[in-house]
Amino acid sequence: MQDLTEHFIELIRRTSMDLPADVEAALARAREAEAPGSAARGALESILENIALARGKPAPICQDTGTPIFRVRPPEGWGTRRLRQEIRAAVAEATRRAYLRPNAVDTLTDKNSGNNLGDAAFPTIHFEEVEGQALTVDLLLKGGGCENVGAQYSLPVSALGAGRDLEGVRRVVLDAVHKAQGQGCAPGILGVAIGGDRGSSYVASKEALLRPLDDHNPIPALAEVESRLTTEANLLGIGPMGFGGKTTVLGVKMAGLHRLPASFFVTISYMCWAHRRRRMTVQGDQVTFE
Repeated sequence: MQDLTEHFIELIRRTSMDLPADVEAALARAREAEAPGSAARGALESILENIALARGKPAPICQDTGTPIFRVRPPEGWGTRRLRQEIRAAVAEATRRAYLRPNAVDTLTDKNSGNNLGDAAFPTIHFEEVEGQALTVDLLLKGGGCENVGAQYSLPVSALGAGRDLEGVRRVVLDAVHKAQGQGCAPGILGVAIGGDRGSSYVASKEALLRPLDDHNPIPALAEVESRLTTEANLLGIGPMGFGGKTTVLGVKMAGLHRLPASFFVTISYMCWAHRRRRMTVQGDQVTFE
């Protein structure tokens, strides 16, 4: 195994300083949908200007560079302990180079570690061994503002008329978006997990955010709900940064998990407009980013 530390640093730099093309294109379409001179259009114009400035400097897109969440899929035989060490070294070095802001704070003492390294949960690293010869690493930088407005529901929820079915899922997701208002730095992207337990459901909801905005869910029933929720969330009129308007979310991505009969969880991970996600693939000596 080659030492991948510098490549992990580059993955962090690209993720922090440049949005994926599909996200920027969705923001540009949202700007054109808003009325000229409106607060919503002005917010989106500022967002797009900010993206261009960050790319040109280069500099982080947002001052809250977020919690680094890595999904690492190594081939059989790769040492996950070494990969973890290299990722953590890359996070510390990326922080020193100001690609990331020091964010890791001890909960009991409020002391900042200064290098974005904390316990095993900071940064967050999920490993899953896969077939084949390629290593893939997905990185999501999850800001605190949008993380604060995530939600989890246990169906049924009588106050919302939400039963244990996709209609109930639809109702609680829209409730979460309505409660968030502009506090999640809208327009946002929703990762929604149905089923699982409380922990696995949160993990799956964040993994759903790694999907491109323009892909289609392979499960027809979920694809239909994703499209409907995107349309209906945008009819709430919350708009960019809560200023009102036509674009409250850029998309909804859903995943279904097996569950115990006694539980029916719906978990919503809200991602802000600064949807910072990237993938690195290592195939032999070749390293690519997308």
